[in-house]
Amino acid sequence: MIHPSAYIAPTARVHPGAIIGAQTRIGEFCLVEQDVAIGSHCLLEPYVYVKRWTTLGDRNEISAGTVLGTDPLDKNFTGERSYLILGNGNRIREHYTLSRGTKPESITRIGDDNYVMTSGHIAHNCTIGSRCVIASCALVAGYVEVGDAAFISGGVVIHQFSKIGRNVMIGGNTRVNSDLPPFFLYSGFNVIPKGLNLVGLRRAGFSRDEIRTLKEIYRLLYRSNLKLADALLRIEAEVPGPLATEMVSFIRSSNRGIVRERTQLGASDDE
Repeated sequence: MIHPSAYIAPTARVHPGAIIGAQTRIGEFCLVEQDVAIGSHCLLEPYVYVKRWTTLGDRNEISAGTVLGTDPLDKNFTGERSYLILGNGNRIREHYTLSRGTKPESITRIGDDNYVMTSGHIAHNCTIGSRCVIASCALVAGYVEVGDAAFISGGVVIHQFSKIGRNVMIGGNTRVNSDLPPFFLYSGFNVIPKGLNLVGLRRAGFSRDEIRTLKEIYRLLYRSNLKLADALLRIEAEVPGPLATEMVSFIRSSNRGIVRERTQLGASDDE
């Protein structure tokens, strides 16, 4: 089950039932339990603990002191089988914990090419997209969904069941307790919208026309003093194209309600 080209440090303990891919390196004092699968060209630095029912794809780098597949931090958890699944090319830095799902056979899922910094937690049943950055000391509660290319700054705390749209940026030390529509910048102790995530959008290759479209969507949503339902109707009528369709679909599918500016007429998180 261990590929001949894999390296296992003398002090590491790898269960004979674990799968270790080609050219993967398991560092000193690592512990890999049974029912674990680790792909090729991965690196586990010293003192990494990979618990049962965890799967890693290829080219993942896991730094020292990280624990993958922890039992969920949920008092109702009773020990049944559930999963943590990581894709390819992720970097998880030092002293991080990622939990598996709570309900039997449920999954915590991490996509590809994410960069997760130090000393934080991704809880049970989260779904993290690809190419995201999650900075140090961020805490992501259970059942949170994070879209592709989101940037979550240091010290951010995200309430359970919240949904973060793609290409969102959240400023440091922000408390997120509602859904955040895609493409925008959010900050403040109690999260509020602050405009477009222009740096992130440009880095992602959004065109000037697409950015102009998103500025008009933002204006109608957050600067027009319209009630949310009326703003969505205006976006549908006045802003053609797939970005508007995506925005309206995200908002209408929100269960927690999207963030609204505190000073906006008729603005409430559950509009």
